[in-house]
Amino acid sequence: MLNIHNLSISFQGEYLFEDITFKLGNGDRVGLIGKNGAGKSTMLKILSKELEPDSGQIATDKTLKIGFLKQDIDFVFGRTVLEEAYEAFTEIKQLEAKMEAINTQLAERIDYESDGYHQLMIDINDLQHQYEILGGYNYQGDTEKILQGLGFKREDFNKLTDTFSGGWRMRIELAKLLLQNNDVLLLDEPTNHLDIESIIWLENFLRNYSGAVVIVSHDKMFLDNVTNRTIEISLGRIYDYPKPYSRYLVLREELREQQLASQKNQQKQIEHTEKLIEKFRAKASKASMAQSLIKKLDKIERIEVDEDDNSVMTLNFPVSVTPGKVVVEASSVSKNYGQKEVLKNINLLIERDSKTAFVGQNGQGKSTLAKIIVGDIKFDGNLKLGHNVQLGYFAQNQAEYLDGNKTVLDTMIDAANETNRSKVRDILGSFLFRGEEVEKYVRVLSGGERNRLALAKLMLQPFNVLIMDEPTNHLDIKSKNVLKEALKRYEGTLILVSHDRDFLQGLANKVYEFKDHKIKEYLGDIDYYLEQRKVESLREVEKRTIIQEVPKKKSKSTYEEQKKLKSLNNRLSNVEAKISSLEKEIKAIDIELEINYEQATSKPNFFDNYHNKKSDLDSLMEQWENIQVEIETLNN
Repeated sequence: MLNIHNLSISFQGEYLFEDITFKLGNGDRVGLIGKNGAGKSTMLKILSKELEPDSGQIATDKTLKIGFLKQDIDFVFGRTVLEEAYEAFTEIKQLEAKMEAINTQLAERIDYESDGYHQLMIDINDLQHQYEILGGYNYQGDTEKILQGLGFKREDFNKLTDTFSGGWRMRIELAKLLLQNNDVLLLDEPTNHLDIESIIWLENFLRNYSGAVVIVSHDKMFLDNVTNRTIEISLGRIYDYPKPYSRYLVLREELREQQLASQKNQQKQIEHTEKLIEKFRAKASKASMAQSLIKKLDKIERIEVDEDDNSVMTLNFPVSVTPGKVVVEASSVSKNYGQKEVLKNINLLIERDSKTAFVGQNGQGKSTLAKIIVGDIKFDGNLKLGHNVQLGYFAQNQAEYLDGNKTVLDTMIDAANETNRSKVRDILGSFLFRGEEVEKYVRVLSGGERNRLALAKLMLQPFNVLIMDEPTNHLDIKSKNVLKEALKRYEGTLILVSHDRDFLQGLANKVYEFKDHKIKEYLGDIDYYLEQRKVESLREVEKRTIIQEVPKKKSKSTYEEQKKLKSLNNRLSNVEAKISSLEKEIKAIDIELEINYEQATSKPNFFDNYHNKKSDLDSLMEQWENIQVEIETLNN
């Protein structure tokens, strides 16, 4: 299906990998692994023909279709979720346009006996036949099934993609790939933005996929559940074994031990032969024997031991100053997004030096509460930070805030202050950005390298309470372990949002479960929590309870009603986007007023502009409610 022969590519004079050869066939589900920056994403770009290698060949069938899910995607604004998903069906949409044009002509013409009219009838028949073969009568139902499998609800289908986060847009892109019937799927970190239920759905889909799949992922369980082959890129070479990740690690270690034993035995033989050569050289009668042994020694093929790339970042989180005993105290905290209630009357007490885990399904408010604590979003209720509390915050999408047009070094220098600017290069070195690597632009970094840079930036600020939201996304497995060990050593207060049981084990001594707008406290580690919940893994906890609803009999809505409903949903999405933008502007002004009231109010027409914005927000909220009422009336 896909033959890769002597593939090489270099950056800035250094080979990322050199003379790599392997094949992909039907049924291959390959886990492509390696440390951050080893070349995994680059390999996917080469296989997708998005990037040209320096040398080597990729032989494929002419009709081979390759689908590529990248870490960074570009979206066309103004489409609904369904419209964007339908972009997967290019040929079907082209046929629909042709059929519509011919049907319009047939409806308008009255020369029923003419050759032209007869030809139109033949053309529409041919197009309908092609349409049926391509699945034109089924694609809409297939699209809805896959979107629902990836976590979308029916009420989301007609919302604009502009109103969804990057993670949800990534799900739409994944849905398009799965709908296209590609022969080869290249998936770069597909689980980073999926909840547990969607991950399990994707695992089942990929296990039954008949083509070839190449997956870059740092989720060990996902790799073990899906893959049947592992290719590791390490120090410019590849190691290819027909085993899933965990079994590959065991097998590779066994083979390496065998290589070491064989190399040791061979070295003993070589040393013995070299002693004989030295001994025989001294005697003229044995000179010919010495020459014979030298030739024999030259012919020996030296046993090489597979090299391991053991370079890992050095990470320590220092505590700034000692805070008060209580660092966070929340009472009756609630948060709604429009009519969607996320948190309701939350009471929470975080004490100094505690290690707390937030767990639960996606969408239950874990990240929302983290953002409330750090002051990123408004809420109802009361929340108080303790005396001397200095917050360090690593957001789930932290790497997205980095400026792609800056170099690694400039990113750090711009974030540093006078006291730590001289330490920037040392900090970067401890995060594996050494030598010329600090001159790389952020836009060319892999997802894992960006996360490492975001972690390095975090080291430039003083803190004694560290809040981390899914910090292991994009990090390779070795870097995950380094981060975990650093957090174990951290002597401050830690709040972790994560669904990774392996990562949480040994880190948290208190667990809060988020469910149905509430939180429940468990005074123990993650294993204690799972034992209390009588489950073996966080996956079981995070599975959504699916309730089968009996569909109500409903009269078929008219075309005009459907058209009006779509228009209302588009208007609703636009109003929601404007509300969000205006809330951010008002929050920025509020912050400006807190920092320097006199300077802020000295601007011309300051109070008029401020009150106008608030008035506009009230007006938009009223519009939102009116549109919502219209939609509900139509639906009912």
